[in-house]
Amino acid sequence: MSELPLSVECRTNAIPEFVNVHMNILSLALALWLLPSPAAVQGGGSVTLLEGSLRVIRGVNVLKGAEGMHLRQGDLLETSEKGFVQLEFAGGGVVALGPATQVFVYRESGEKAQQTELVLLGGWLKGESAAGAGTYRYATPILAVMTSGGTVLVHNAEGVCDVFVESGSATIGEVSNEGGVRAPATAKAGQFFSRHAGKSSNTTARPNAAFLDAMPHPFRDTLPSRLAHFAGKNIEPKPDHVVSYADVQSWLKMPAAWRRGFVERFSPRLKDPEFRKQIEAHLAEHPEWDKALHPEKEAEEKSAPVSHP
Repeated sequence: MSELPLSVECRTNAIPEFVNVHMNILSLALALWLLPSPAAVQGGGSVTLLEGSLRVIRGVNVLKGAEGMHLRQGDLLETSEKGFVQLEFAGGGVVALGPATQVFVYRESGEKAQQTELVLLGGWLKGESAAGAGTYRYATPILAVMTSGGTVLVHNAEGVCDVFVESGSATIGEVSNEGGVRAPATAKAGQFFSRHAGKSSNTTARPNAAFLDAMPHPFRDTLPSRLAHFAGKNIEPKPDHVVSYADVQSWLKMPAAWRRGFVERFSPRLKDPEFRKQIEAHLAEHPEWDKALHPEKEAEEKSAPVSHP
């Protein structure tokens, strides 16, 4: 099966082309998920439980997360080494983040038709959603999971991703180095998927002992909603500092499909000599920064005479 881009920038007129080549139901569901979404809705998601600390990178600033704060599309979340965070969304979905976990709020939209996509760069995530709560997608650089009703647990670390479908159903696909998804397959309750980077995924009827032993303790129970505790409250995270290169280095090395827009977002930090120096030193890891570092190259390309054969 050809690889489907994870980007939300795909064109709506691409679906008939898939249908013309007899696209199966799984591929159609995945393609529909990739259609452009409305702008993010303020208050669509909130932090309703915080143990330890939560760092939030919003724009070019690092903020101190707080219970009751609203999420925004584009937020980069990082829990502390012994932290636990619960997120809740307008559609009714509940997502828990385990210790030392990094999550990118890649897409969040709609109160009536919730569509939420979270990128798990590393750590633990548990997502619970009932039928009618919207569509939730949890993507890692190795596996991607989509569900419209079910409970899934995802662990991503050191080039290995594990996914356990605790209840309901989900669609699971392998993620390429560029961030595209291939070979989507239906997963049923109880199934366990594991994949090492660069290899094919394996499926078993139940999770292995290592996964169960390492699972954060709060993940063993149903996640109770706490959203009502913060109704009508406007809680904002407190500013901490402006991002350094070290703060965003791991995010800048994500698959290209997810870091699209990061150059525009973080380029104001190039005014800082140390940030610029580090971007230049690691340019091979994120080559899209070349034109921001050297705008004269683009000017030279535009002014170069066009040669005719």
